[in-house]
Amino acid sequence: QVQLVESGGGLVQAGGSLRLSCAASGRIRSINNMDWYRQAPGKQRELVAASTSEGNINYDEAVKDRFTLSRDNAKNTVYLQMNSLKPEDTAAYYCYAKIRSAFVWNDYWGQGTQVTVSS
Repeated sequence: QVQLVESGGGLVQAGGSLRLSCAASGRIRSINNMDWYRQAPGKQRELVAASTSEGNINYDEAVKDRFTLSRDNAKNTVYLQMNSLKPEDTAAYYCYAKIRSAFVWNDYWGQGTQVTVSS
């Protein structure tokens, strides 16, 4: 059984910062993608930042230069440092990982953590 557990969301004023964490645990042989998504009320879930095990990282244009994704592969953890937050960043944030447990790769999602940015 593999699970992703997120933490770090909360309420912050515009211009502030938050750091999200997502730790994968369970029967893990290897992890490829570890990404962050977000979903605002009434909107579709969108990709915020994506990473591969080789260290490639890409960002949505809306967060580029403000958000930073980092990984600690030894701890099976991905982080999202969010600076200069704007009210439009308000959303539930989800981490996603593609993980191999035995011989099969599967997709896993965290439970989501709420980020609310007040103006």
